[in-house]
Amino acid sequence: MKVLFGVDVGGTDIKLGAFDWKSQKLLKKWAIKTDLSNEGKQIIPDVAKEIQSYLCENALSEADVYGIGMGIPGPVDKDGNVEVCVNLFWNNFNPAEEMRKFFPHAYIQAGNDANVAALGEFVQGAGRKYKTMMLITLGTGVGGGIILNGDIVLGASGLAGEIGHIAVGSKDSGNCNCGNCGCVDQFASATGIVRRMKKILAENEGVSQLRKMRDFTAKDVCEQAKKGDPLAVKCVEFCMGVLGRAMAIFAHAFDPEVFVIGGGVSGAGALITNAIYKEYKKNFFLTDKKNNIILAELGNDAGIIGAAALVSEEGKFGYII
Repeated sequence: MKVLFGVDVGGTDIKLGAFDWKSQKLLKKWAIKTDLSNEGKQIIPDVAKEIQSYLCENALSEADVYGIGMGIPGPVDKDGNVEVCVNLFWNNFNPAEEMRKFFPHAYIQAGNDANVAALGEFVQGAGRKYKTMMLITLGTGVGGGIILNGDIVLGASGLAGEIGHIAVGSKDSGNCNCGNCGCVDQFASATGIVRRMKKILAENEGVSQLRKMRDFTAKDVCEQAKKGDPLAVKCVEFCMGVLGRAMAIFAHAFDPEVFVIGGGVSGAGALITNAIYKEYKKNFFLTDKKNNIILAELGNDAGIIGAAALVSEEGKFGYII
């Protein structure tokens, strides 16, 4: 039996999935802790060891491994090179080449984690009914991945889809980690929502349940907004409005059929999508037909599903530079 492996490498955990090559059925999923010691040099050997253990447990050999796809939390070029990945301490590193040392006969590819998750939603999730889509992930940061007719849009430096660093927000937010100011990441991320909420509470005397919470989260802000807390509503509408304006820019640039919203913050559902759409439609011109904005469906499995899809058939999913 030929097996595919999808690997979603994160700074804290590494998620793995084993898939049947023919049916694309998920056979097993599991996770291990990310070993960041020695500049992350143990990460690929650890993943290889996990794959080898799976093969042993299921009476399979290395010849049964059709492909291994990997999602990496940083820019990855078409050749699989990672110039810098701060979360993993990688510099000028090619994870696909390293993995080939363990599985020389397997088809192996690596891609940016947001791009890979977008591919997952495209093949099995919310984007499966469309030909063009953009996934936007709202978590600790804001990521994005673009799919056009089954191909991942990569860009010259692997930076295509980085909507988190479009600067369309307020300039009073300080500097983003990228060095710019007013980036979407500073508002629409989970950390950005909390930061903005604290600013609103400090500048307004209105009643809010959040004042009673010492260390509230973005989830707390969204839950209070759902309950009608006026300051929480103000925060969500402002932060998602920043994202909506950035999405209008992307819509004018490449006009996807659908925007898919994923990541932890998307758990707030219609509260988030409605706030995004309210500002998006104010800033999207030239046509009355607006692109759909829907919620992702695969949750934390998008990364492993997309990584497996990346190698489901050699050459099937390519890159647009």
